[in-house]
Amino acid sequence: MFVDTHAHLFYPNFKDDLDQVMQRAEENGVDYILVPATDLDTAARVIDLTEKYEMIYGAVGIHPHETKGWDDSLLQKIEEFAKHEKIVAIGEIGLDYYYDYSPKENQIAAFKSQVELALKLDLPVIVHNRDSDQDLMEIINSYCTSGLKAQFHCYSGTIEDLRDLISMNYMISFTGNITFKNAEDLRNILKEVNIHHLLLETDSPFLTPVPFRGKRNEPAYIKYVAEKVAEVHNLNVEDVAKTTAFNTFRMFGIGSEPETAFTYKIKNSLYINVTNRCNAHCVFCRRKSDPFLKGYNLKMERSEEPGAEVYIKEIGDPAEYDEIVFCGYGEPTIRWNVVKQIAAYVKEKGGRTRLNTNGHGNHINKLDITPEFRGLIDIVSISFNTVEPKQYAELMGLETRMFNEMINFARNVKQYVEKVVMTVLSMDKIKIERARKVVEEKIGAEFRVRKYVE
Repeated sequence: MFVDTHAHLFYPNFKDDLDQVMQRAEENGVDYILVPATDLDTAARVIDLTEKYEMIYGAVGIHPHETKGWDDSLLQKIEEFAKHEKIVAIGEIGLDYYYDYSPKENQIAAFKSQVELALKLDLPVIVHNRDSDQDLMEIINSYCTSGLKAQFHCYSGTIEDLRDLISMNYMISFTGNITFKNAEDLRNILKEVNIHHLLLETDSPFLTPVPFRGKRNEPAYIKYVAEKVAEVHNLNVEDVAKTTAFNTFRMFGIGSEPETAFTYKIKNSLYINVTNRCNAHCVFCRRKSDPFLKGYNLKMERSEEPGAEVYIKEIGDPAEYDEIVFCGYGEPTIRWNVVKQIAAYVKEKGGRTRLNTNGHGNHINKLDITPEFRGLIDIVSISFNTVEPKQYAELMGLETRMFNEMINFARNVKQYVEKVVMTVLSMDKIKIERARKVVEEKIGAEFRVRKYVE
C-alpha cells in the first residue's frame, strides 16, 4: 500500500530492533522502503540491508555534510556501489548551508559531480536542501533539459521554487513535520503540489509525525504522513497510497506498473475508462504521453476497449457510489452506445451518472444525441476551456467551428439532464470572468474553474 522513499535504517538507533521495525512496517501497510546512504561506509551497509530484506531498496551517494574531503575519485566507488541490482538512485546528495560541516565549494563540487554520475548511469537523484535555495536552484536549472529525474526530499523551500521544480517534472516529498501543529505554512506549500508529483517519506529516524513526535521515527509511521497529505488534498488515504506508490515505480522502478483500469475509484465516485480515443488534441492532455491518473493506468488501445458487460460487472451495485462517471482520457461519446448500455444499468439499479465530455458528441455521432441523455445521464460536464473560438481551436487542435458545436451541444443537452457544468482552465491567458458570464447568462449552465497544472 505505502512506499517510504526515505528512511535511514542504518542509523545506530535501529541496530537492536531492526527486525521488529521491519515487521511493524509490514503490519502497517508498507510494501517497500528506500534507504539512501550518506557516505561510502553507509552505502555498503545499505547494500547489506537490501540483500537481507526483500522490501528494501537503496540509494548511494555522499551527503553534503560528508563532503569535506571530496574529490572526484570518489565517483568511481559510488559507481561501483550503484551497479548493485537493488540500488535505484544516487543519493542522498545536495547542499546544506545550515550547518558548517563542509565548505560550500566542496558541497557544490560533490553535488554537481554526483548529478553527472546519475545522468551517466540513468538513475534518479535524491536531493537534500537546507538554507541553500539560491545555489541549489541555479544548479538544478542548469540540468532542466538533461532528462534528469530528481526527488526533492523533506521539502522546505519556497512556493516559487516549488513551482519551478514541478514545471521541470521533479518529485517532491514531505516528512512527518507536515503533521506538526505549527506547520501551517508547510501544509500550504504541500497544497500546491499536485498529487502526481508527490512521494511519501518518513526520513527515519528523524522528524517523527504526530502522535509519536519526540520518539524515534520509523517506516510504520508513514501512514500518518499519508493521512495528512490526504487531508490537505481532500483525498482518501487509499488514493494517496495508490498514487504515490505508482509515482515511486515511475521514479525508481520499485514495484510494478498496474494493469489497465477499466473502472477506477476516486473518493466515493467510480469512473468509467470508456476510451483513449478523442477527436481533439488538447495541448494540456496527457492521454498519449502519460495516460495515468492517481495511480491508475488508463492506457488502452482501441482493440482493448471492453464491452458494456465488463464495466457493468466491475460496477456491481452502483448505489454504493456517489456517482458513476464516464470519463477516462478519451471522449466517451465516441462509444456512445456502450455508454448508454452502462448508464441504463446504473439508473435501473438506483445509481447516479455523470458524463465528462468535450461537447462534440453530435458531430462525432453525426446526429443529435442529446435527447438520448434523458433518464440516462444526470449531470453533463463540458470542457468549455475558453470563451474565444480561435483560442479554443488552438488549445484543442481543432477547427474553429467546433467551438459553436460545443456551445450548441450544451444548450441542447441542458433540457434533458439535471444539470450542465461547463469548465475552464486556470491558465493566465484564459479570460475566466468573461467565460463565466457567457456560461451563466447566455447558456444557463453552472460554471467551474479547473486548476491547470503544467
